[in-house]
Amino acid sequence: MSKEPYQFAHVKVYHGYGHKNNLVVYGHVLAGKPVRESKFTDNIFSNVIHLTRLFFVKPIPNARVQLIWENQALFTTTEKDGFFKFEWKSINYVPAGWHQIIVHLLGNQDIIATTGEGKIFVPHSTQYGFISDIDDTVLISHSATTGKKLRVMFTKNPRSRKTFADVVKFYNLLAKAHTEPETLNPFFYVSSSEWNLYDDLNEFFKFNGLPKGAFLLNQIKRWYQLFKTGNTKHQGKLIRVKRILDAFPKQRFILLGDNSQSDPDIYVALANKYPDKIVAIYIRNISPEKEEYATNILKTLQDKTIETCLFKHTDEAILHSKSIRLIV
Repeated sequence: MSKEPYQFAHVKVYHGYGHKNNLVVYGHVLAGKPVRESKFTDNIFSNVIHLTRLFFVKPIPNARVQLIWENQALFTTTEKDGFFKFEWKSINYVPAGWHQIIVHLLGNQDIIATTGEGKIFVPHSTQYGFISDIDDTVLISHSATTGKKLRVMFTKNPRSRKTFADVVKFYNLLAKAHTEPETLNPFFYVSSSEWNLYDDLNEFFKFNGLPKGAFLLNQIKRWYQLFKTGNTKHQGKLIRVKRILDAFPKQRFILLGDNSQSDPDIYVALANKYPDKIVAIYIRNISPEKEEYATNILKTLQDKTIETCLFKHTDEAILHSKSIRLIV
């Protein structure tokens, strides 16, 4: 533990996922109290302050955390950026659905003990899984243009950010595809956005009525890295998606992204590696100058039975998913 004393700390627990033989939960231990959004406003100054505060974080390294899962006690230690991960096999059967979890921060002379709450989702093994990018796939972000991206981030709040037309309709149709209403298909949202933005992204998804899911985000950043938000190497995103595919050996997946950055390359590489696990790839054509490149990349799929759809408007993707009976 660092010699610098931390009087208060909080535990952020992110939505986890898995099945009986492989359950996964992520989180952070950060100094101070969590940032709370008291109200959402169109006031630009308030939005700038709120976003900036999300990056004024102080991770606590080497903190001891404990997760209790039924009769199992699991322990781990935070990394230098305060990040922790629990991955375990459940002794008992785990029914499909969402399950509440609590992570304890174990106190000592440097830190006050506290707890954080989260949830973990276990799908039926017969369900489809959906892995989706966020920026410029669901959320209008201008991620390929730094100036526009930062202007939207700083001047908007989670409730005033915009989705693409019909994307909420599309994702909710996918969530209900070939499953029961009480157990919707699992969604995994993989993004280059940092863990700093987790609460805002959750609020955006909840406010817009998008399917609840697990987020896999990029390494947390400090205030002096704020203007580099969203910058990550495409290898990192590929590894996060691969982690999901490996966690669910019986599941088949649909991949959703856009062509503003590297989604076509990442998804085709994964489909070529896991041809039996990928049903379809949907790419939003957000960047017309990259349309030909995306089209050519999709043609390199080795398994030609994997469906692909490069679309500009969401209704095209809906029609395609109906044509292959993904949506009935």
